[in-house]
Amino acid sequence: MHEVLAKELIGKGVLYSDNIIKAFQKVRRVDFVHEDFHTQAYDDAPLPIGKGQSISQPSTVAQMLEMLQAKPGDRILEVGCGSGWLTALLAEIIGPSGFVYAIDIIPELTELTKHHLVSYHFTNIETVIGNGWLGLVKHVPFNRIIVSAAAPKIPVALTEQLAHGGSLVMPVGEDIQDLVLLKKSETGEVTEEHHPGYQFVPLISSDKK
Repeated sequence: MHEVLAKELIGKGVLYSDNIIKAFQKVRRVDFVHEDFHTQAYDDAPLPIGKGQSISQPSTVAQMLEMLQAKPGDRILEVGCGSGWLTALLAEIIGPSGFVYAIDIIPELTELTKHHLVSYHFTNIETVIGNGWLGLVKHVPFNRIIVSAAAPKIPVALTEQLAHGGSLVMPVGEDIQDLVLLKKSETGEVTEEHHPGYQFVPLISSDKK
């Protein structure tokens, strides 16, 4: 079924890069959803994972990954790891020479990510409990940053922690968000590209900056 999902996403025009297609074909979404929703695992829809959070719909995940364009060897910060599905896709895309730092403010969700990843035996992932608004200073800079929760603006810390030549993808806005691709040039100049019409859960924080 996961290969059928990949074909459907290709047909919709949201999945087209070879390395991302291969990741979708290898990492099974059903492994990252609650057993109560296994029959819906390959529907193009978000599904609840507990704690008021959800696993994003496949077409949205495909679009985010195509915008991000991670490559082998990249150091990636993933904010809001949730179920771990996107974490696994990223780890597959960047390969053993890259590394994914997956952060979530909800401890139960970092544990859920770890649980779901066990059978995949990745050696290029570290899960961290932390405030996504503040990024992860310990491991800067990051070639790519991807955020699976929405905020009224891109946190300053995330822009600062992005390496020169890097890209950041994040939903920005209130009820309905733009999916924003932020790029930082080799000289440090920042540009943004906006794609409207998305809806994500909010980026949780008790200390927004």
